[in-house]
Amino acid sequence: MPNLQQRDAAIVWHPYTQMKTAGTSIPITRGKGIYLYDENGTEYLDAVSSWWVTLHGHAHPYIAQRVSEQLHTLEQVIFAGFTHEPAVKLAENLLALLPANQKKVFYSDNGSTAVEVALKMCIQYAFNAGSRKKKIMAFRNAYHGDTFGAMSVSGRSTWTQPFGEMLFEVVFIDTPEPGNIQQILSQIESLADDTICLIYEPLVQGAAGMLMHNPEELSQLMKCCRMNGILLIQDEVFTGFGRTGKLFAADHLTEKPDIMCFSKGLTGGTMPMGITSCSEEIFNAFLSDDQHRTLFHGHSFTANPLACTAALASMELLLLEDTQKQIRMITEKHAQFAEVMKNHPLAEEVRQTGTILAWNLASGESVSYFNTDRQRIYDAFLNRGIIMRPLGNIMYLVQPYCITSEELDFLYRNILEVMDLFNTSQM
Repeated sequence: MPNLQQRDAAIVWHPYTQMKTAGTSIPITRGKGIYLYDENGTEYLDAVSSWWVTLHGHAHPYIAQRVSEQLHTLEQVIFAGFTHEPAVKLAENLLALLPANQKKVFYSDNGSTAVEVALKMCIQYAFNAGSRKKKIMAFRNAYHGDTFGAMSVSGRSTWTQPFGEMLFEVVFIDTPEPGNIQQILSQIESLADDTICLIYEPLVQGAAGMLMHNPEELSQLMKCCRMNGILLIQDEVFTGFGRTGKLFAADHLTEKPDIMCFSKGLTGGTMPMGITSCSEEIFNAFLSDDQHRTLFHGHSFTANPLACTAALASMELLLLEDTQKQIRMITEKHAQFAEVMKNHPLAEEVRQTGTILAWNLASGESVSYFNTDRQRIYDAFLNRGIIMRPLGNIMYLVQPYCITSEELDFLYRNILEVMDLFNTSQM
């Protein structure tokens, strides 16, 4: 009888994985807190929150209880022409935490679709207004998802190369820094007459390598867009729900976006869900007696009651003072460890925003997702019972909020040990 690994290898195609050269997948049978356990009982500390989604730890009993109760009441209902309490309550609770101009919530099922909805809102907003604007702006090195619209507004790379001729044209601009902000503002003003919107990851570009920029310059850029009639799509799929040290990256900024996108930590990592929120102005552009002005977008599982319930439970946990203390503790300890890392000869460009800590491992190769040191880094930590999935030779921590100070110290010790051992003869 084949084991789980063999059965998986025979029929399953895994994401972002070259199946010919990849090793066998590790069968995980259960999770608890920051740990995952394989079929042999081996314990792994999940230092990347299982692709940045798990906020409060695995198999959180409160979220599980709430979802179980909802499962026995209502598991699914078409959301066109119907509604339900979890969807309305979640929209109410989320909007209460967002910038004051966010007034409406549109549900979807993941981060990419939340972005697709945002782009369609902006494009049709211009269309409904009779505007002839056609251009969309995005940051260089952006990543907004893997569906076609999301790929189009993401940085052109090896990932998107096979689809290049099928992606729509986008104007890519640099992320704002003190040294280039005036040049970027001039560029925006020169493009304003033909530009519908700017989509951006605020403060941290995750998949690009945890690249970080300052709230001051981003706020300046946003203000310039606002003054020039360019709509703002703020993609908080990764940065939302505490990752930046505040509830949302928006809380670091002086300007407000027109549209916001959420997923990943939205349900605490329990199940898929996406949300696109927008201002009253965006929503009103679709209100008409003319049916052709409708936003024609939807998903079979739009506002799924189970996902809404998980998100409600996760948000309750997030707002607890104990969780906020944990976020502050992680932020402070990362800041202290970042100072240690800055003195390590193999750590380059050490950077931190809130609970996100990242650095580049110096090697003979350039910084790249395809850096061959990636597998050695991954294996070294896995052998120590730590799941750290580096972006090439870019290493980072995005841990669940329930991690203890002692567990963070364990991570830091192992990071330093692996960094010290990192040479051809020792690893």
